[in-house]
Amino acid sequence: MSEPIKLVAFVGSLRQGSFNRMALHAFIERLPAGVSVESIEIDWPLYNFDIQAKGFPEKVEAAQKKMLAADGIVLVTPEYNYGVSGVLKNAIDWLSRTTPQPFAAKPIAIFGAAAGLLGTARAQYNLRQILIFLDGRPVNRPEVMIGQAQNKFADGKLTDEMAGKLLTDLGASLLLAIRHAKAVAHVT
Repeated sequence: MSEPIKLVAFVGSLRQGSFNRMALHAFIERLPAGVSVESIEIDWPLYNFDIQAKGFPEKVEAAQKKMLAADGIVLVTPEYNYGVSGVLKNAIDWLSRTTPQPFAAKPIAIFGAAAGLLGTARAQYNLRQILIFLDGRPVNRPEVMIGQAQNKFADGKLTDEMAGKLLTDLGASLLLAIRHAKAVAHVT
């Protein structure tokens, strides 16, 4: 039997009824037994070095500790103006300044839902660029961009079979990346 896997998840939307929160729940439902996911709320103050100079906010420090203890990260982003939501970017900006920086070498699953036809394609590519600088390890395939999200959820549940299959496959790819990272860490 394999050891349990711990994930932390961030949803880049503050709205409780967001399609991205629903997508995260659909992702979690499709993970195998033995995988736990802790969702971290990111209603943090705007990044400001003056605040950082006095000490990181408690929520930021708590998130960093949870990320360091986790095996992988899940980032769920809406698309605002062709990019990552300000809420998610702000969280990344805070966390990137902590030591040790918690994105480095971590396997990361990225997905999102939006009303447009392209889903969150541009936001996800924007997020991948950010993660390059942070030395994160985003899972490359499958890309899960749930477009026309208003037609793919009912009563808070994902109803689109293809999106569900992609989320299942993304979860499997993330777990494979985590197992690979653990195997490499044991060798070195």
